[in-house]
Amino acid sequence: MQKIVAPSKSEWPELLKRPTQTFDQIEDTVATVFNEVRTNGDLAVARYTQKFDGVELDGFQVTSDEFERAIKAVDTKLKDAIWVAKNNITAFHKAQLTARVEIETMPGVSCWQEKRPIQKVGLYIPGGTAPLFSTILMLAIPAKIAGCQEIILCSPPDENGELHPAILYTANLCGVTKVFKMGGIQAIAALTHGTDSVPKVHKLFGPGNQYVTVAKQWATKYGVAIDMPAGPSELLVAADDTANPAFVASDLLSQAEHGIDSQVILVSTSKQLIEKVAEEVQEQLVHLPRKKIAQKAIANSKLIYVENDQLAVELINEYGPEHYIVCVKNEDFYVRHTVNAGSVFIGNYTPESAGDYASGTNHTLPTNGYAKQYSGVNLDSFMKSMTFQKITKEGIKELGHTIQLMAEAEGLYAHKNAVTLRLKQLEGEKS
Repeated sequence: MQKIVAPSKSEWPELLKRPTQTFDQIEDTVATVFNEVRTNGDLAVARYTQKFDGVELDGFQVTSDEFERAIKAVDTKLKDAIWVAKNNITAFHKAQLTARVEIETMPGVSCWQEKRPIQKVGLYIPGGTAPLFSTILMLAIPAKIAGCQEIILCSPPDENGELHPAILYTANLCGVTKVFKMGGIQAIAALTHGTDSVPKVHKLFGPGNQYVTVAKQWATKYGVAIDMPAGPSELLVAADDTANPAFVASDLLSQAEHGIDSQVILVSTSKQLIEKVAEEVQEQLVHLPRKKIAQKAIANSKLIYVENDQLAVELINEYGPEHYIVCVKNEDFYVRHTVNAGSVFIGNYTPESAGDYASGTNHTLPTNGYAKQYSGVNLDSFMKSMTFQKITKEGIKELGHTIQLMAEAEGLYAHKNAVTLRLKQLEGEKS
């Protein structure tokens, strides 16, 4: 990990760059796959599945027999753990339900807002080097609570053309409508355009690699919404001498093992802590089964010393981390002044892993600095707010003249006339 001492603010933009390819470098490939899937449907998906995943499939949809085998294959203890996580995630997301908002803005003019579910949603679950069944909990649970009618899940198959049993068990547990064995750009394209096998959806959810991230952004060109640009995982830890160096190192490595393009950063006001964490990272790294992946991610990562808490917070907000751990004496100051972060973990005993799996919060979060303008996935991500209004005869009498004046000032006389006709009728009734 690169150690940086007291960088000036002019150095921050270069220092905080993510180790990812740009949109322009990837979008040609994405455009090609999208066009072929739109034209050739399942045939194109099959070709790209063979090309990228190295497997030929007769069909993409998971069958009831495959579900049954998967459910039997999952260890009972793991099932129990998934249930605990499911209960916590359900509780937290149910708490996000809001009541109808209603107000009479003036006599006879009633306005209200209600929420409606998005009817068809597509969930992308990464497979690759790790079967992220936990992401199904994070996406399918709020989709069910919201009341989405169709919940379509896609995940890349392994070399045998199968999905991990835990993925199928969790999908079944959470009420996913259909599951398809397909991944990468071709899965996003299939969900965007629809094929003979895969239904077209209204909104896409889920993390993925850089290609999946760009594919989701490309989907918006075809009228499909997305949760956010969620790419390679990242973590920033703010820590001082009150932090446990072994804990900090373990948290950094927990994200580094996600993928070679992940990034982890330590920001600290203590040079001594930075040295201890660097030593701990190397000691813990050698014992990891995914050591080679973590090593490459660590090469993209940084240990940054800053002179005071104020500079630390400013740098953190400039970076806008996906995951953000606060282990400092003055934690209230850091929490209060942090405005750009996907999810925040506070204190020595709050590992980022808790949010990844089972505490209850959602782990589908904005990366690449998008925490500056995007929220992480929550219940409202699966819903739309609709506004309603009803105006009585008395109400249009009160409000009508205001509407007429404003419409005329904008030169929109049909707008004005829509009110004028009503007011004239009411005058006739009065006379």
